[in-house]
Amino acid sequence: MKRIIFVAAVTGLTIAATGPALAISRYQSSSLTCEGARQAIRSEGAVIIRYPSKRVGNMTLYDRYVVNSDFCDPNEYAERAYVPTSDSPRCPVLACEPKSNLDGLMFIPRHQL
Repeated sequence: MKRIIFVAAVTGLTIAATGPALAISRYQSSSLTCEGARQAIRSEGAVIIRYPSKRVGNMTLYDRYVVNSDFCDPNEYAERAYVPTSDSPRCPVLACEPKSNLDGLMFIPRHQL
Protein backbone atom coordinates (compact mmCIF):
# COMPACT_ATOMS: atom_id res chain seq x y z
CA MET A 1 0.00 0.00 0.00
CA LYS A 2 2.84 2.37 0.85
CA ARG A 3 4.41 1.63 -2.54
CA ILE A 4 1.20 2.66 -4.37
CA ILE A 5 1.01 5.92 -2.41
CA PHE A 6 4.70 6.61 -3.13
CA VAL A 7 4.26 5.97 -6.88
CA ALA A 8 1.15 8.16 -6.96
CA ALA A 9 2.98 10.96 -5.14
CA VAL A 10 5.98 10.80 -7.47
CA THR A 11 3.69 10.78 -10.52
CA GLY A 12 1.75 13.76 -9.18
CA LEU A 13 4.92 15.73 -8.52
CA THR A 14 6.26 14.94 -11.99
CA ILE A 15 3.07 16.15 -13.64
CA ALA A 16 3.02 19.29 -11.50
CA ALA A 17 6.64 20.06 -12.34
CA THR A 18 6.15 19.70 -16.09
CA GLY A 19 2.90 21.68 -16.24
CA PRO A 20 4.43 25.16 -16.54
CA ALA A 21 6.81 23.97 -19.27
CA LEU A 22 3.83 23.32 -21.53
CA ALA A 23 2.71 26.96 -21.41
CA ILE A 24 3.38 29.03 -24.53
CA SER A 25 2.76 32.73 -25.02
CA ARG A 26 0.35 33.92 -27.69
CA TYR A 27 0.62 37.26 -29.47
CA GLN A 28 -1.46 39.19 -31.99
CA SER A 29 0.82 40.24 -34.87
CA SER A 30 -0.85 43.62 -35.33
CA SER A 31 0.15 44.61 -31.79
CA LEU A 32 3.85 43.80 -32.38
CA THR A 33 6.59 45.49 -34.35
CA CYS A 34 8.86 43.20 -36.34
CA GLU A 35 11.66 43.57 -33.81
CA GLY A 36 9.18 43.07 -30.95
CA ALA A 37 8.00 39.78 -32.45
CA ARG A 38 11.58 38.60 -33.00
CA GLN A 39 12.56 39.61 -29.46
CA ALA A 40 9.58 37.72 -27.98
CA ILE A 41 10.66 34.60 -29.87
CA ARG A 42 14.30 35.03 -28.79
CA SER A 43 13.45 35.52 -25.13
CA GLU A 44 10.89 32.70 -24.87
CA GLY A 45 12.28 30.18 -27.37
CA ALA A 46 8.88 29.56 -28.97
CA VAL A 47 5.66 31.60 -29.25
CA ILE A 48 2.37 31.48 -31.11
CA ILE A 49 1.61 34.47 -33.31
CA ARG A 50 -1.91 35.10 -34.66
CA TYR A 51 -2.53 37.18 -37.77
CA PRO A 52 -5.44 37.89 -40.16
CA SER A 53 -5.82 35.82 -43.33
CA LYS A 54 -5.15 37.70 -46.57
CA ARG A 55 -7.60 35.53 -48.54
CA VAL A 56 -10.53 34.96 -46.18
CA GLY A 57 -12.08 37.92 -44.37
CA ASN A 58 -12.53 37.65 -40.59
CA MET A 59 -10.36 34.52 -40.44
CA THR A 60 -7.46 34.43 -38.01
CA LEU A 61 -4.45 32.26 -38.80
CA TYR A 62 -1.71 31.29 -36.37
CA ASP A 63 1.51 29.33 -36.18
CA ARG A 64 4.24 28.50 -33.72
CA TYR A 65 7.52 30.36 -34.26
CA VAL A 66 10.85 29.30 -32.77
CA VAL A 67 14.33 30.66 -32.12
CA ASN A 68 16.05 27.57 -33.64
CA SER A 69 15.58 23.86 -34.43
CA ASP A 70 16.07 22.90 -30.78
CA PHE A 71 12.46 24.00 -30.19
CA CYS A 72 11.07 21.77 -32.98
CA ASP A 73 10.03 18.11 -32.81
CA PRO A 74 12.78 15.58 -33.63
CA ASN A 75 11.39 15.07 -37.15
CA GLU A 76 11.32 18.84 -37.86
CA TYR A 77 13.79 21.67 -38.40
CA ALA A 78 13.52 25.48 -38.20
CA GLU A 79 13.02 27.15 -41.58
CA ARG A 80 12.58 30.79 -42.54
CA ALA A 81 9.03 32.09 -42.47
CA TYR A 82 7.36 35.50 -42.47
CA VAL A 83 4.59 37.07 -40.39
CA PRO A 84 2.85 40.42 -40.85
CA THR A 85 3.49 42.88 -38.02
CA SER A 86 2.41 46.45 -37.34
CA ASP A 87 5.46 47.86 -39.16
CA SER A 88 6.22 45.15 -41.76
CA PRO A 89 4.09 42.95 -44.03
CA ARG A 90 6.90 40.31 -44.07
CA CYS A 91 8.78 40.08 -40.78
CA PRO A 92 11.40 37.28 -40.98
CA VAL A 93 11.04 34.58 -38.31
CA LEU A 94 11.55 30.79 -38.06
CA ALA A 95 8.87 28.08 -38.07
CA CYS A 96 9.20 24.30 -37.73
CA GLU A 97 8.93 22.31 -40.97
CA PRO A 98 9.02 18.53 -41.52
CA LYS A 99 12.43 17.12 -42.46
CA SER A 100 10.72 15.42 -45.40
CA ASN A 101 10.61 18.90 -47.04
CA LEU A 102 14.39 18.80 -47.43
CA ASP A 103 14.11 16.61 -50.57
CA GLY A 104 17.22 14.56 -49.92
CA LEU A 105 19.60 17.31 -48.80
CA MET A 106 22.60 15.86 -47.01
CA PHE A 107 22.44 18.34 -44.14
CA ILE A 108 19.79 20.10 -42.10
CA PRO A 109 19.94 23.92 -42.14
CA ARG A 110 20.74 25.40 -38.70
CA HIS A 111 19.02 28.77 -38.80
CA GLN A 112 19.10 30.97 -35.70
CA LEU A 113 16.78 33.91 -35.07
